[in-house]
Amino acid sequence: MRAMILAAGRGERMRPLTDRLPKPLLPVGGQPLIVWHLRRLAAAGLTDIVINHAWLGHEIEAALGDGSRHGVRIRYSPEARALETAGGIVQALPLLGPEPFLAINGDIWCDWDPAAAPAIGQALQPGQAWLALVDNPAHHPAGDFRLDAGGAVHADGEPRLTFAGIGVYHPTLFAGIEPGTAAPLAPLLR
Repeated sequence: MRAMILAAGRGERMRPLTDRLPKPLLPVGGQPLIVWHLRRLAAAGLTDIVINHAWLGHEIEAALGDGSRHGVRIRYSPEARALETAGGIVQALPLLGPEPFLAINGDIWCDWDPAAAPAIGQALQPGQAWLALVDNPAHHPAGDFRLDAGGAVHADGEPRLTFAGIGVYHPTLFAGIEPGTAAPLAPLLR
């Protein structure tokens, strides 16, 4: 299974830190946030990684190179302007291939084990997605989705949970989006 780290955002809420450094390169616990992802993915056996970038993307490429220093192989999907999450994924689909893939926001940290992703991907049908959901944080009390007793995600109803920025996606989910088009992920998931 391939993995994608979404790293194209501007990082407005972290300014002025992100005026000169892309948000995924901000140091957390002694290393750039994105390096935590690379190490966890490598430990899980997910070593073929695509990273999209827009804002200061050259800094990400310079810092990470081909990924060999972290035990992974990195390919980059540069965007002249950030294409939002779904648009960035569509732009990278030629690098991700026809099988389900893991995507993780480059600006988060969590303890979810990415070793679970291959089995999740094998269970997905065309057009489906699996989402990591968490309890609603104080800054997002309304949440994003409802999880029913059978594990299915719904756009409406209560109680709601927040999308954690980690998903396993079947590439056909993105079939209606043209490459190079800016497209948010949330409406597609709903």
